[in-house]
Amino acid sequence: MTLSCPSCGNEQNFLVKTLRMHVVHLEDSRVEVSEESRPAVLEVLCDECEEELNLADFEEPLRREMLLTVGSR
Repeated sequence: MTLSCPSCGNEQNFLVKTLRMHVVHLEDSRVEVSEESRPAVLEVLCDECEEELNLADFEEPLRREMLLTVGSR
């Protein structure tokens, strides 16, 4: 599995931005998480030049491994 930035050729460091939602429950003076979602990937950027990479263009094994690694859906 390989991934490289088409702009700068970086093959090692990428920034994966995710979003995770939490439902909190307030009871007396306590705050408790009652529900939380798995993170959704918003975008993947090259960590060197910040070029945006399209997750849909990744080879299936790499895309699956990346989503599993960040615990995403």
